[in-house]
Amino acid sequence: MSRAARCSRSTNETSIEIELDIDGGGGCEVATGLPFFDHMLDQLGRHGGFDLTIRARGDLAIDAHHTVEDVGILLGSALNDALGDKKGIRRFGSNSVPLDEACVDVSLDLSGRPFLLYEVNPPGQKILSDPPFDPQLMEEFWRAFVTSGRFTMHMVMVRGRNTHHIIEASFKAAARSLRDAVTVEGGDVPSTKGAL
Repeated sequence: MSRAARCSRSTNETSIEIELDIDGGGGCEVATGLPFFDHMLDQLGRHGGFDLTIRARGDLAIDAHHTVEDVGILLGSALNDALGDKKGIRRFGSNSVPLDEACVDVSLDLSGRPFLLYEVNPPGQKILSDPPFDPQLMEEFWRAFVTSGRFTMHMVMVRGRNTHHIIEASFKAAARSLRDAVTVEGGDVPSTKGAL
């Protein structure tokens, strides 16, 4: 059974198409108009072992906020759709990932209950890409992803000084935790309720 989804969403602010194959090989094609964000989404796909295609056009002349948040919304929907009834999945994932001086912990539960605990506080300077990227937008992305993906995630920065390293470690930790959680290891829904 294929665990894949294709979603699209258009508003007055953004137009986004996403293809996600949970059981892919880490092949990624990402184009959002935000090179640093593209790099992070590529980390999510590659380290998650997902095939991921994202095409997004947004009102970047105003701000990157709409694009970042809306990609999170649609990516969460794609993940939820691709997981289907969640039969046999491991459900939980937890990883601590270092990147040089930075280290971020992620624990998640594909519970059907959206909740984000986000304790990641990089120094605050923008990433000097073209256009510059505001690290504050990452909390908006993760909240949108978790809410529409219908799962619980705790993301905590253990340490770090370099904003790029901190954010990249967070994406890699989330990717590895998702990779573990979506792994099929049985045939039943992993819940005493019988549904997630």
